[in-house]
Amino acid sequence: MNDYLFPPFSLTFPLNQTGNISAKMVGSKRLFTGLALTSSCLAQVIRDPGVYGPPLELVHLYNDEWPTGIAVSSTGRMFSNYPGGLDANDTNNGSNGKYTVAELTSNTTETPYPSAEMNNPPGGSINYTTTPATGANYADYFIGVQSVVIDSADRLWVLDTGRATQPNGTLVNAVRGGPKLVGINLSNNTVFQTIIFPDTVAFPETYLNDVRFDLRTNITASGKGVAYITDSSSQGRTGLIIVDLGTGESWRHLDLSEYVQPDRQFLAYVWGKPLYGNNPGGPAGFLSFGADGIALSADGDTLYFGGVGNRYMFSVPTARLRARGPTSELLAQASTTSVTQKGLADGFETDSNDFIYHGNMENNAISFFNPANGTDQTFVRDPRISWADTVCCNHHLLSSRHHTSPALFLSVRTTTTTTTTSAQVIRPHSSHLPGTNNQVDVTLFSCPSPPTDTCTSPTTSSPSGRRSTRAPTRASGPLDCSE
Repeated sequence: MNDYLFPPFSLTFPLNQTGNISAKMVGSKRLFTGLALTSSCLAQVIRDPGVYGPPLELVHLYNDEWPTGIAVSSTGRMFSNYPGGLDANDTNNGSNGKYTVAELTSNTTETPYPSAEMNNPPGGSINYTTTPATGANYADYFIGVQSVVIDSADRLWVLDTGRATQPNGTLVNAVRGGPKLVGINLSNNTVFQTIIFPDTVAFPETYLNDVRFDLRTNITASGKGVAYITDSSSQGRTGLIIVDLGTGESWRHLDLSEYVQPDRQFLAYVWGKPLYGNNPGGPAGFLSFGADGIALSADGDTLYFGGVGNRYMFSVPTARLRARGPTSELLAQASTTSVTQKGLADGFETDSNDFIYHGNMENNAISFFNPANGTDQTFVRDPRISWADTVCCNHHLLSSRHHTSPALFLSVRTTTTTTTTSAQVIRPHSSHLPGTNNQVDVTLFSCPSPPTDTCTSPTTSSPSGRRSTRAPTRASGPLDCSE
């Protein structure tokens, strides 16, 4: 049994009439002086069950490239992305055929999307003719995609950082043409719009992370809607980016404000291990990611966001972000509010109850914030939920293992190989969603009932391929804290 560090003292834990544990603490050592346990005694020991909420259905397993996003269309088509900016294994070098966007075609296979050509920039994702090397500046090719999202019109949007990682772990800077937002028509699999970010919006160190869309026609003069993007850069300015989808114009808000910055000496724990930042060529540091997860309220009037490098969720009126007047930044910062602590979280998503779902990696869970009463509660918890990077429509979630990626490290490093499952797409059964109407929003996300399952016995398959006989734990429903 492990030794635990406690002050010296003696303590007896009565278990039942026939046995007890007598434990003495001497210095930093725990010495067991008496042990008489029966099976009935063991049954009385309280322990963390590790599971809560609806059972999970296994939908897809990844085995090579490292994904960070999952998007599901109204017809059940699924798409993922694999950013070279977080793992050099995902970087296209011009000859390895690595793709950064793919459609999931079976339980374990993917196809480059919308084509292999668009995923293979000439010479690769990194331009080695510059000193130092930079991201390739092709506007018609994907360089390093961090997010894929389907809007309420059932169109796929691809958020390209324009950055990729070299074999030595160095993340190269972006060059104009690389950072972009690309819209794809799913009916014919063709690009219908490409928005290139200017240098004043996407800086060389910018890391475009996640995006949400509001297609209401009355919020912009163009009538085409707006995109909201997080810049999670750990090297430069972090903030929020706003895009007019009609004109292609973009601008920034909340740059370097306290709301988008990581906390000082932020330390999280995943799988019981402390999580630090890995700086290639330098000493380890603390997590320094800026604004990351992002979600729109059901009515589109409020934007929720938070960072991996802090435990807070913030909100800001979207009207303040769309404003571009001389004091618009002052008003945006003044109207930003901390709404809850969320734990260590990455991706966000909203449902028709206006609940904001988010990962809770330190607890292997998905939690949700209820703006109506200010509570944050656990929705589903399972050891297979390692790092919930993306929460998508129909409550699909991408459980990756970013805490073992080259960008981060534990006190004991773990390496992923092509024979190890690097991530998985799983979803809770739709009959166990929280809230009164018990369904996700089919209007905002254009995601009706979950697509037909293609996995055999999904609730009893483990990521390692071993079968489990553990019965799933079902939720009794969220805590009623309404006022």
